[in-house]
Order: sequence, then C-alpha cells, then structure tokens
Amino acid sequence: MKIWALAAALAFAWLASPASAAGDPATGKEKSAVCSACHGADGKAIMPAYPNLAGQHASYISKQLTAYRDGDRVNALMSGQATNLTDEDIEDLAAYYASMTKHEGVASEEDDLALGRDIYRGGITAAGVAACSACHGPAGEGNPGASWPVVSGQNAEYAADQLKYFRSGERANDPNSMMRGIAKRMTDAEITAVTNYITGLHAAP
Repeated sequence: MKIWALAAALAFAWLASPASAAGDPATGKEKSAVCSACHGADGKAIMPAYPNLAGQHASYISKQLTAYRDGDRVNALMSGQATNLTDEDIEDLAAYYASMTKHEGVASEEDDLALGRDIYRGGITAAGVAACSACHGPAGEGNPGASWPVVSGQNAEYAADQLKYFRSGERANDPNSMMRGIAKRMTDAEITAVTNYITGLHAAP
C-alpha cells in the first residue's frame, strides 16, 4: 500500500475510534513542576534537543507519555519520569500543555530552506517519500484525531533527532512503521532541511 493511502486509512481508523478521557488542565499544571525543568514553565523547551510542548495536541502528548511509561518508546530521561504516571496524570498533563499557546520558531537562514519546503510540501518522489503536509497539514498543525503531532515551531534539533531515531529503528512507536518507512529513505541533509523548515513553518515562504 502506498504511504499516502496508508496514511488516509489510518487517519480514518483513529478518527472513528473512541476518544480518550479528557484531562484537567488546572490539575495538569499542578503536576507539571518536574516537567518544566526541561520543557519550560511556558511549554517552551530550555534546550533545542528537547521538544516544545505548548499547544501540542493532547492526544499526541498522552500517546507519547503512555509509550514512555509502558516501554514502547525508550529514552533514558523520559522513561524514568513517566514510570509512575497514572492514566489520569497523563491526561491531565496532556490537557495542560495542549491548553497553552504554541510558540513560534524561526528557521535558520540556510541554503537548505528551499529544499526543506519542497520536501514538506511535495515529498521526495524519487525516493518514495510522501509530503509531510499529507499528515501534518499545510501549516504543520497535525491531526489530533489521529494523534499526529503539531510540527510547526518545533525545535529543529529535536525533530531531526526523532527522524534519525525512526530511521535507525531506535524509535519504533509509529503505527504500521509509517515514520520509519519515510525516514529510512531520507538522507541526513534532507532531514536537516525539512526540520529547519518546519521550525519556522508559520512564517516560511
């Protein structure tokens, strides 16, 4: 099945599935003190290797925290932090960060910006890589029903690391290997270009 068709089929399946219980943002704020040490009190990461969480879809945050807790996604720092989280904790934290205003990023003035735009909007036809916008949307706002993340304004370093983890198989919590199938067809230069582009996607030409 082509990547485009698979993406559409998965989106329909997830959109038709029951939604997870909504968390309480106020309670999530009370539980976020430890999180803010890395992700910032305002949901903006303190280091470019960490993800910004402000304005991210609650469904995506919930999915990733559950994956860290249950061992489906492994990271030395996050796996330890998530170990003792209950389902309620996860939903509350997800609701809190989703309620924040998303931070805008700025793409670096590099020669690869045009390449990144082309990949994001049109994919890499020769390598069989679908356009990122097919799942993450023209403005990088993702799809909450499918638990596909907001990518616009995300830290380029963090996003590039994740694509490389998908490519190597170190990260493998993507349904039906969608992201692994895409990333393994991308070079380092292409990954750098597209993640640079999405950082400033809100303002990119």
